Amino acid sequence: MSSHWEPPKSVFDTGEYGLTLADVGDHTKATSTRYVNEPGPETEPLVTPIYHSSTYKLKSVEEYLRILKEGGHIYSRLSNTTTQSAECAINALEGGSGTLVFATGMAAISTTLWCFLQSGDHIIICNPVYSGTFDIVTKIFPKFNIECSFVPAGCNVSEYKKCLRPNTKVLYGETPCNPDMTILDLEEFGKLGRSLEYVVTMVDSTFASPALQNPIKHGIDIVFHSCTKYLGGHSDLTAGCATFRTVKLWKAMKRYQTTLGSVLSPHDASLLLRGIKTLPLRMEKHSSNAMKVAEYLEKHPKILKVMYPGLKSHPQHEVAKKQMKSFGGMISVNVVGGLEGGRVFVEGVRLVQLAVSLGGVESLIEHPATMTHGPMLMTDEERKSGRITDGMIRISVGLEDPDDLIKDLDQALAKVLKKDE
Repeated sequence: MSSHWEPPKSVFDTGEYGLTLADVGDHTKATSTRYVNEPGPETEPLVTPIYHSSTYKLKSVEEYLRILKEGGHIYSRLSNTTTQSAECAINALEGGSGTLVFATGMAAISTTLWCFLQSGDHIIICNPVYSGTFDIVTKIFPKFNIECSFVPAGCNVSEYKKCLRPNTKVLYGETPCNPDMTILDLEEFGKLGRSLEYVVTMVDSTFASPALQNPIKHGIDIVFHSCTKYLGGHSDLTAGCATFRTVKLWKAMKRYQTTLGSVLSPHDASLLLRGIKTLPLRMEKHSSNAMKVAEYLEKHPKILKVMYPGLKSHPQHEVAKKQMKSFGGMISVNVVGGLEGGRVFVEGVRLVQLAVSLGGVESLIEHPATMTHGPMLMTDEERKSGRITDGMIRISVGLEDPDDLIKDLDQALAKVLKKDE
């Protein structure tokens, strides 16, 4: 504090409106008193402020028109400093030409699909795929005459090529795939997409995060993340993002985002920015913990199969090594006992939490066949076609001490009975 400082002044003190406090009543003082930033050395807040304002004060109609042409802020559904700060941070990590942030991961995916598909078009997509995405392409798209072909997740890219039609407009993949942890060869997928005129490649990279893989560097056009997961990292926000290989793609999507209104709030953008700052550090710990847990589970007699890209037993381990910096925190396992074995396992943990979602600092466990990909979202036949078995368990390995996690999983597995027990 300096003895030279003076009390802050408002627009009524400086006469900016041509009015003084004596000219207005209490209601006007309450609604219209604005702080005036007085001249002096400029300083910048270290942390990006939360710009709550839904609308922005303009000096003239001409300024409004200039902003529409050159950029700036008019209304927070169109742009906001806090959300744009999050977009810049994600784009820097992703290596794209521009990023847009959304209220949820599904808002990012659904808005983008509506932007690049229209009635009569065709999409080729992996199976399994995130259940919300599966719901769009199987339940909603048929109403709009948008056709869909499925290929096995983790397949050779030639399987996509076999399904191509004259009306194919989108090739869609996940890597690592939710929930079976198969890997898509991004280099080959990008090459196929670039060889096809008017086809857009899209990849959901949520399970890896931009800290571990960058699909755009392999020629992928659009990359999605549920920022609710690793990018946020603390299980305290919902958000999504889409990053674009070209400015042309970004501009096409920007119009759809603002018109459909699926934008992220500045408050959640601030939480997202906070999470991004520690993302590379957290992903190192998620990856090292998950490797130790996966190695333990692979040797356990009550675990039939472990799918973790870092294990040599993973069918696409070499592809994962080529395109990922490390292998992330997500593990898929099959436990003995089918539905009952899966239920006993996930309900038997104490330190690991039984919950949907993933990517937070706490370890989470869930049973896809009854939860994220359960009867409310998929039929038995749909689960079967997506290789989602009754005993499949999805584990999001957090930042706890790995030995504590292994002890907890061990005591939970002790409660699962084998057929001969």
